[in-house]
Amino acid sequence: MSSTKTGFSDEERAAMQQRAEELRSTKGLKGAARLAKELESCVEAIDALEGTDQQVASALHRIVTEVAPDLAPKTWYGFPSYARGGNVVVFYQPASKFDTRYGTVGFQQDAALDDGPMWATSFAVVDVTDDVERRLRELVAKAAGTA
Repeated sequence: MSSTKTGFSDEERAAMQQRAEELRSTKGLKGAARLAKELESCVEAIDALEGTDQQVASALHRIVTEVAPDLAPKTWYGFPSYARGGNVVVFYQPASKFDTRYGTVGFQQDAALDDGPMWATSFAVVDVTDDVERRLRELVAKAAGTA
């Protein structure tokens, strides 16, 4: 990651530009047309990934569709994401996005994961095993309030 004069890395600036484009691409769209465009963008973001990133993002997409179908697919800073009422609940941040060792499944503040005074909101995923898929299903169900 190279730093710029603004203090943001090139990758961070690219993510901000992606977010601005996401907002422009759905401007003026409402209802089913907006949902269809956001789903298309989410699927395109997943299809553009490779290797483990694509496997994890595809698994998350399938899990959310099955376990929490009320969460709407979209992209958020270029990440495949799933939202309720426009607010992101769960997303996948690919390792390739910021050239990191592992991708993460992350949960935003609207995720119902509260567990006492402290709980995890991000999980590193390096392989999609049966155990990983089972845990993701549990987390998504809990986050969406369907558990």
